[in-house]
Amino acid sequence: MIKLSAELNPLKADLDFEELFKAHFKALYAYAYTFLKDELAAEEIVQNLFMRLWEKKEDLMVHTSIKAFLYRSVYNDSLNYLKHQKVKLKYQQHQVYVMKDESSEASSSRVQLKELEERLHEALSRLPEGCRTVFQMSRFEELKYREIADRLNISIKTVENQMGKALKLLRLELIDFLPLLFLLLNLYKL
Repeated sequence: MIKLSAELNPLKADLDFEELFKAHFKALYAYAYTFLKDELAAEEIVQNLFMRLWEKKEDLMVHTSIKAFLYRSVYNDSLNYLKHQKVKLKYQQHQVYVMKDESSEASSSRVQLKELEERLHEALSRLPEGCRTVFQMSRFEELKYREIADRLNISIKTVENQMGKALKLLRLELIDFLPLLFLLLNLYKL
C-alpha cells in the first residue's frame, strides 16, 4: 500500500507529486491516445487524472503499484470518454433527424398554404360581386356587419345573407382545404 502524501512533510509530498507527474505524463498520454485517437482528449484525460490525484492526495490510498494505478485510471477514464462520445453522437444524430423531419413538415405546410391561398383567390373571384365585397370587408378588413351595412347602404340582414351565401360557395369550392382555410381566415383576423 502506497500513500501519495507524506504526512509530516507536505513540501516533500509536493515534490514527489511533481516527480510523479513528470515521470508518467508522456507515457500515460500515449496510452490514452491509443484508445482515443484524439490528442486533446488524451491530454485532457491524463491532466484530469493528475488533477484528481492532487485534490485527493491527502486521502488517497493506492493498494497496488502507483504505475498500475495510473494506467488503470487512464484506461477507465478513456473508456468512459468513448462511451460518452457515443451517446453524444447518437443524440446529435437524433436531433438532426428530428430537425429534418420538422423542416419537411414545415415545407409541406407552406406548399399547402400557398396552394390554398391561390385557390381562395380563384374562388373569391368567382363569387358574385355583392358576396365577394361583403366577404372581403368582413374577413380582410375586419369590419362588423353593422359597419359593412353602413358603408354599402344595405341592411344588416342583407349583409348576413350575402356573407352566408359567400361562405357556402367558398366551402363548396375549397372542401379539400377546409381545415387550412379556417386557419388562414383566422390568421387574417389576427
